[in-house]
Amino acid sequence: MEAALTAAGYQAPTPIQAGTIRAALAGRDVIGTAQTGTGKTAAFLIPVIERLRAPRLAGDHGIALVLAPTRELAEQTHQWARRLGSGLRASLVVGGVAYGPQRATLQSRPAIIVATPGRLVDHIERGTVSLRDVRILVLDEADRMLDMGFKPQLDRVLRVLPTARQTLLFSATLASDLGALARMHLRDPIHVAVGPQAVPP
Repeated sequence: MEAALTAAGYQAPTPIQAGTIRAALAGRDVIGTAQTGTGKTAAFLIPVIERLRAPRLAGDHGIALVLAPTRELAEQTHQWARRLGSGLRASLVVGGVAYGPQRATLQSRPAIIVATPGRLVDHIERGTVSLRDVRILVLDEADRMLDMGFKPQLDRVLRVLPTARQTLLFSATLASDLGALARMHLRDPIHVAVGPQAVPP
């Protein structure tokens, strides 16, 4: 990991990374609120990758699921997961592309699945993905997912996830509906807020 971080140009953690990585590495649920561009992606990918390598969550073949609101953000996160997590297979599950290649990558037992909610629900309904081994759930830009109307899809995904898991929620805001989601699905989370908080729409 250190070599991958150096190659990617990381020199010192940003405030959101410094505030959340240690707790996430310890297995705590985390709520991180910070503006876009503050390093939230590395703030969750670094502990996710380290925990998956230790080794694969105590050898139970546990996987991590990262949900992102848009195809573009999911693609960027997938690229960083492959760059920082050399040796860990990562699958990308987004709309606008064929199901066949995605089904093949999901059947290859990836360590990390990066997905948009709508396409992931499609795979759940088709029976082409199993989430029973998810041990870490990341909700990236969670406020945007709710703003874009993905609450039904999020609920559908959450219903089939194991209850014994770590959940990391990152957002630019912590609106009331997002707070309710956190209270329902996170266990005693540590909350780290960095910089001026955006006004919820």
